[in-house]
Amino acid sequence: MKKRTYPARKLVLVTLALSLLACEHLDDDLRDHTSGKDPLPSYVTLEEVAQILSSVPIGSSQMGEVHDAVTSSTGNGYDEEYTMKDLFETPGAGVGDSPVKASSKTYDTPLRALLTEAVTARYGTKAADGGVSAEEFLDALTASDVQIYWPFSDGWDGETSPVITFDPEDNSDKNLGFVAGDDGTLRSVVVDEEMARSRPVWVINRNDDASFQSLEVLRRENPDWGTGGGLISVKADAGGDIRTWVLRSFKANRCYDTWFAGASEFFVRCGAVENFTAATVEDISLYTPSITDFMIVVKRDQIGQEIPFNAVLVSEWTGQLDNVAFMITEDDGGKRTTWHCSTKVTVKSKVFGIDIDLPLKSADDIVWRGQLSRRYVEKYSGKKGTFGDVELALELL
Repeated sequence: MKKRTYPARKLVLVTLALSLLACEHLDDDLRDHTSGKDPLPSYVTLEEVAQILSSVPIGSSQMGEVHDAVTSSTGNGYDEEYTMKDLFETPGAGVGDSPVKASSKTYDTPLRALLTEAVTARYGTKAADGGVSAEEFLDALTASDVQIYWPFSDGWDGETSPVITFDPEDNSDKNLGFVAGDDGTLRSVVVDEEMARSRPVWVINRNDDASFQSLEVLRRENPDWGTGGGLISVKADAGGDIRTWVLRSFKANRCYDTWFAGASEFFVRCGAVENFTAATVEDISLYTPSITDFMIVVKRDQIGQEIPFNAVLVSEWTGQLDNVAFMITEDDGGKRTTWHCSTKVTVKSKVFGIDIDLPLKSADDIVWRGQLSRRYVEKYSGKKGTFGDVELALELL
């Protein structure tokens, strides 16, 4: 998880009955908030990519390549996805793979070779009047956020070839897909989630999560955090009152998007003033609030399942920290906004509110947000609670 420190812009003396400040500030400047990929040009559509992919002879080598990639992505804490960037630059690599792991996979005939041949046959090496060349199409595709999404890929029998479809991006739960017949000719079929559960279906859609670091990747970079489901324990310090607040498990009870769009990406954000031990009002200026911010990807077959995480939300919760700002969102993109809220601390029996901004995006679904008091956290420590459409087990150690 990321610990980010923000300057405390002002301190406000408040009573315990003061309600939470809750307004949003919209940041209209998108230059700092994009994933860094080029926008998809009009001549590269999801349907077009699905048709091209359907026209190539997909054999066991290509099936294995895509399965390797989506399996690696899920192992890294992302969805069952294989980005076009990885497909063309590092075949078989999953989202979140290290450079060494990404470059270690080799295939007799990588899928990029077949796609390059098909695109060249369709567009030619030189652009016609008003058109594009194969090179321009392939460059745009590689730089885009287009990907192959293979839902329920862990149930693949190792032999069956895929039906290939695309996200209609209109909230439909059905769409036309393409499948090769025994004679090699393509036929169209109606694809829905039930079909995807029973046989391989590759969905051409847009990537939503590759620009974020998953909790698994963050743990890999910080081995001392441990693995999900592992033991987190705290030995009490006889001379202090510091405690640690932990998210033990996470369960999502619904999907927020159609199955064509893939998994749900939940963002858990907590704002607090850690290790707060101010003795005087003047000491408060020495402290700045920090935000714990991480992404949890819940695949469609994990809906309703309790997922162990054991992620630290507040590492040093002292006796003077009265509450925290807490928010869960499901990512849907849009412009970056902030939820302006506060966390509260006590100094000499007086309660002070310290302003803090928790980030979100304008199109995000707000699963839950509000303040959690120390009294609530202590009373329900280790117990499961419902926060909108998710259930959390939170524990103060």
